[in-house]
Amino acid sequence: MRFGLAVLAAVLAVTGVAPAKAAMLISEDRGGQIGHYLQTYAMLRSTGEHVIIDGNCLSACTLVLGIIPRDRLCVTKRARLGFHAAWMPDAEGHPVTSPMGTQALWNLYPTSVRHWINRHGGLSRKMIYLQGRDLAGVVPMCGAPTRQMQARSHRNIPTQALRYQRASAASNSR
Repeated sequence: MRFGLAVLAAVLAVTGVAPAKAAMLISEDRGGQIGHYLQTYAMLRSTGEHVIIDGNCLSACTLVLGIIPRDRLCVTKRARLGFHAAWMPDAEGHPVTSPMGTQALWNLYPTSVRHWINRHGGLSRKMIYLQGRDLAGVVPMCGAPTRQMQARSHRNIPTQALRYQRASAASNSR
């Protein structure tokens, strides 16, 4: 992870993009291992960047709600968050619900998200989706990225499951 931070710092220095003027775009993220997301989002939080969710943010991706400060997070009309209980493979590779992992997820979610999850059946093996008006009541709306904030590819966060793009008005001035 230290290497990833060094690469991110170098990219920001070379491109002249100040962390506070950039935004990370999360789109079509299907989730993955909780620990990986905790590390990635902690690193992202430390950069001071804003985060835009535009499309699916499923499973462990939803941890962004509890790690990135609310004033640096927004969703577009296309955003859809999917929640379910944490699981791990058993000896034969079959998914088994992890009470400890599920509790870790639960503890990180903001109260408003926990209330929504409870109203929709709680965390179980079934995915439940937070989107539209319900999502706008939990996370501020930011609108779709505009031409002034076009995303450019970002591959410097060492990850397999996450798909991020950095969007910056400063990097695309014409």
